[in-house]
Amino acid sequence: MDLGISGRNAIICASSRGLGRACATALAAEGVNVVINGRDTEVLETTADEIRQAHDAEVTTVAADVTTDEGRAALLAACPEPDILVNNNNGPAPRDFATLNQEDWIGALEANMVAPLLLISAVLPAMRKRKYGRIINVTSAMVTTPHPVMGLSSGARAGLTAAVKGLSKDVAIDNVTINNMLPFIFDTDRQLYMADQDVKAHGITFDEARERQVASVAAKRFGRPSEFGATCAFLCGNEAGFITGQNFHLDGGSYPALI
Repeated sequence: MDLGISGRNAIICASSRGLGRACATALAAEGVNVVINGRDTEVLETTADEIRQAHDAEVTTVAADVTTDEGRAALLAACPEPDILVNNNNGPAPRDFATLNQEDWIGALEANMVAPLLLISAVLPAMRKRKYGRIINVTSAMVTTPHPVMGLSSGARAGLTAAVKGLSKDVAIDNVTINNMLPFIFDTDRQLYMADQDVKAHGITFDEARERQVASVAAKRFGRPSEFGATCAFLCGNEAGFITGQNFHLDGGSYPALI
């Protein structure tokens, strides 16, 4: 399927590795010019070179922290009026609720709610004027299936989800869509980190922690980042213009509810 987005311009946050990289790669494969982002310059440039070698698309790198005003300004300087914005950031570490303080909550909100909302606010006027825009927020399965130790993630990202739901209804008339992708147990560095946390918390081996991860997925396997990226690319395409304000569970069938 030709998604009709070749030559479009995209900002993909936190895209030097993991699911962000998968989204950038899939968009570049469709001929989209991508601005990729990360805080580790060496990893970022390596990712950019690999995408350039694989796909005929322009790749611009911005080494920056999207949670800061300076970082967001650098992204927008590289691509002032993107057609596509993919909001993404590292999720908070699992923590017991009783250990959380005001600084923890504010940090989670800044990283996983406020930062994406400010980027959306910055790019939306031009999208509406051009009558084309695709905004994807990479959130988490924790939005709809909260876990006791993941309150920072579910709280901040649920707030983002609520804020953009109302906004999506307002901007749909201008062919601007806003959707959320909710990943669960993809084979990325994040899951290696989470396995390490499980080892420390429960005194099990790393292999046992990885087996627990797979066992928690209905499909009994890890998700492939390429599957995530392909879904992102489709949602950014011309034929997805009637899909907006939605939460897409990418979880191997694990989400337990009907709606």
